[in-house]
Amino acid sequence: MTASAQLNCALNKIDCANRADPNRETVNGESLPREYAYSLHMTRWLFALETKPSEHMQIACRAQHIERWTMPRGDYEEGRKAYYQWRQACGRMHGRRAAEIMAECGYDAGQCEKTETILTKRELRNDADTQLLEDVACMVFLERYFAQFYEQKADYDREKWLRIVRRTWGKMSPRGHEAALKLAEGMPAHLLGLLQEALAEPE
Repeated sequence: MTASAQLNCALNKIDCANRADPNRETVNGESLPREYAYSLHMTRWLFALETKPSEHMQIACRAQHIERWTMPRGDYEEGRKAYYQWRQACGRMHGRRAAEIMAECGYDAGQCEKTETILTKRELRNDADTQLLEDVACMVFLERYFAQFYEQKADYDREKWLRIVRRTWGKMSPRGHEAALKLAEGMPAHLLGLLQEALAEPE
């Protein structure tokens, strides 16, 4: 199987898996399975940040949330510690599934392992590909889910929102910051104000 055929095979298998999501999201007036829609957002932002991404980055971005609905947040206790345990468990599952699919499509063990490592984010800050994945994920959050999340968590106080924005910003590279600032120009005034306050230097 040629390289391009391997990539098409992997992306198609990931798409097929994510189309089984029973949850829905509306994109441009069309109702799509939520994690399939999310994977398309990830792919779009990957190419916005990196004009010629590698095959393993294309696969990692498409598989960022592969079959996440099978591991719901509700299976874990409340609180920040349990939340991070859930996130780590999801990352391991996503990495394993992506590696399995890549192996089925003819990728060698080294390529499968590389993609699995990216998705677990074990090497964030030390690996450029893992950092790119994080930048892409943050851009998708800011563009597609930040406003919705803000409405859902209306009980959060201002300081908690500032911490959330600062944590998101702290995960991103300078390239991600540049893209986020450009995106922020089109945000609703209350979200733009929150971002500006979070990023302002303390007096």
